[in-house]
Amino acid sequence: MAKFFFICLAAAWLCGCADAACEAASGASVRQLLAAQRLHAAPATGPQGLDGPAARGAQERYERSFAQPQPVPALMQGAKQ
Repeated sequence: MAKFFFICLAAAWLCGCADAACEAASGASVRQLLAAQRLHAAPATGPQGLDGPAARGAQERYERSFAQPQPVPALMQGAKQ
């Protein structure tokens, strides 16, 4: 009985691997994504974010955050007091 069950299980497993439709579509999504990509996309036009002074201020605040780091709350230190 176990031998019969094993043979049926092996046959079902092999039938699942023989799907030709799946093999024909293999790699189609990759080819579609590659075709959708553009080599030299046109750059965006118009304002794209911050103006010069606002960007400079944001960069300076970012750099100061490393020079003067914020204190770490006691909860993050593991209750060492």
